[in-house]
Amino acid sequence: MVAGMNRLEQAARISMGGFQDPEASAPPPAPHASLRLAALGLTAAIVAVVLFQLVS
Repeated sequence: MVAGMNRLEQAARISMGGFQDPEASAPPPAPHASLRLAALGLTAAIVAVVLFQLVS
């Protein structure tokens, strides 16, 4: 999934005329970790609401 996003970003840069080497400007891993944590929390909240609705 991340590789596909990197290819999509690279294609967008090429189409806009601003090609950059992906190795030269690698993004820091911290935003991805926080994004995954937020997605996990949101998923857990949705599951909790669904289970609460089923029990009630």
